[in-house]
Amino acid sequence: MIRGKVRTEKGKREDGGSPAGKAKDLALLCVNAALERKAKDVVLLKVRELSSFADYFIICSGTSDRQVRSIADHIEERLKKEGVLPLGIEGRQGGHWILMDYGEVIFHVFYEATREFYDIERLWAEAPSLSVEPSVQKIDALGEELA
Repeated sequence: MIRGKVRTEKGKREDGGSPAGKAKDLALLCVNAALERKAKDVVLLKVRELSSFADYFIICSGTSDRQVRSIADHIEERLKKEGVLPLGIEGRQGGHWILMDYGEVIFHVFYEATREFYDIERLWAEAPSLSVEPSVQKIDALGEELA
């Protein structure tokens, strides 16, 4: 079972795989799990070149605190089935901003008004991004600029 980052020296993974490839697969899994719970305004940001602590940020919204918690619970459940456990989860009790830290992938689940207030997409505006259209139910692959 993988627990968060499995990087050893100089970014090499213990299993010999590419850390960037693992992060991309994890990000794709997270996005699809959020879409399964009808998350709104899903945005994936590639922050690898801008950040020393993560490769991807994923941001999405729920229309109620109940939906926000449901999205976060579903992401955690889906990743756990894949053997991936979070390094930490913050904000679950309030249900307005839940931050899920999976090492290379940081997932933010917001209540809509809270997301508008903090506007963290603006803080990472230089990052390549993918905004998922509302009609999309599943993403099969990330574009080359996000890989």
